[in-house]
Amino acid sequence: MDDVASASRRDGAGKRPRLEDVAARVGVSTASVSLVLRGVPGPSERTRQRVLKAAAELGYQVDRTASLLASRRTRLLGVMVDIHSPFHAELVEHLHTAAEEVGYDLVLSTQTRTRDEHTAVETLLAFRSEALILLGPTASGDALAALDRKAPVIAVGRRIFDAELDVVRSADDDGVGQVVDHLVELGHRAITYVDGGKGVIATDRRRGYRAAMRRHGLDAHIGVLRGDNTEAAGERAARHLLDGAELPTAIVAFNDQSAIGVLAALSRAGVAVPGAVSVVGYDDDALSRLSCFNLTTVSQNAREQARHAVVAAVERLDEGRTESREVVLAPRLVLRGTTTECV
Repeated sequence: MDDVASASRRDGAGKRPRLEDVAARVGVSTASVSLVLRGVPGPSERTRQRVLKAAAELGYQVDRTASLLASRRTRLLGVMVDIHSPFHAELVEHLHTAAEEVGYDLVLSTQTRTRDEHTAVETLLAFRSEALILLGPTASGDALAALDRKAPVIAVGRRIFDAELDVVRSADDDGVGQVVDHLVELGHRAITYVDGGKGVIATDRRRGYRAAMRRHGLDAHIGVLRGDNTEAAGERAARHLLDGAELPTAIVAFNDQSAIGVLAALSRAGVAVPGAVSVVGYDDDALSRLSCFNLTTVSQNAREQARHAVVAAVERLDEGRTESREVVLAPRLVLRGTTTECV
């Protein structure tokens, strides 16, 4: 039997090696072993090599859970997500990747039609999330500021103008403006907008539509229909237009889900897209890319939003940053098959 096997037997075969076992093998304190295994400066290079060799021989592995409990750290980032949003689902996927790269993990809490934002956030805090990444929050600035005093808050997708908070978003008004510019270049004048309802994001996109229409001298053609972020809202808006005297030549929807509802209603009515009516969405979510929709839309760059959100959380938690910061990404028009020249 070789020396390592003999040592393992003396240290207790079949038992999980402990920190004390490594310390006893090397003849140093458990504190020194802990410093070496955590990569903290202090022990000499000779001691460091002996500790690492002993830990390998004994098969010692750091108990991450115990370590985190001892340091009162969870390294969990809490993410609030709207379960009905394909764009949020894509953001979560990129958030997972970005968090894992810096040694964090995510806790998800869903917002649904029967589970409000407050409940979702309280669940994240109950799981000891160290920072909160809130996707499209609707709470007031004061409420979010109060929450930020419990754990760092990063609001993703929404402009916050009445509180000092970290924000990562795209320039929504510019994104919708790009859509109107594109349609005007194609010769469209009668361009109708299907609204996204209440909230800051909807307000910014609606404002971008109105501003772009006025910029092109199309004040008389401004038309905003009531809607929200669902396919059903898009269908209702399209049916309303179909019941009117004359269809617009182009429809811009608050998001891709609403735009898909518009496409469904127009298809059932036998209205050709883009031959008779051009349709544009917003978000560039997974559904918009399907060949059956092939939707012209606006990309918010979900990957970059996720990366900036995780960076902001880590800066607050590990690097001591205290001042708030807003990151505004430029949106990008994605041309697909639902827009064409006005005839």
